[in-house]
Amino acid sequence: MQRSIPSPHGPLVLTAEDGALVRLKWSAVRHEDDDALLVEAERQIAAYFEGALRRFDLPVRVGTTGFQAQMTDAMMAIPFGETRTYGEIARDLGVTAQAVGQGCGANPVPIVVPCHRVLGANGLGGFSAPGGIETKVALLRHEGAAGLLI
Repeated sequence: MQRSIPSPHGPLVLTAEDGALVRLKWSAVRHEDDDALLVEAERQIAAYFEGALRRFDLPVRVGTTGFQAQMTDAMMAIPFGETRTYGEIARDLGVTAQAVGQGCGANPVPIVVPCHRVLGANGLGGFSAPGGIETKVALLRHEGAAGLLI
């Protein structure tokens, strides 16, 4: 099931499978499923961008085992308005910073699973959304983490 929603950074498409959000991607392709989970995800994402929501309460299924699940948990643990570095997460997980960067880049549910909160030790790192780093900066500014960028 898929639902298209607006965002300040372009149109998004949400995908749900078996009662969990499994993908959020930037796309202008229209989908109109009225699945209750997708409607709730739209409501929460709108509230996030309005500044009324700091933590999503949605069932998300990204990876249930192994490194992908560890990466999802690590990103979800970063509070609104805060950041961590690839190296800090790598140390916690016992992997390389490059592996963490790849894990962030493979995140299929950006914004909800906040890969934008993970930075390089000496820079912003990457971001796979349209607009790339500029979108990452905009999300961090929205969360009040812009002081970290100066």
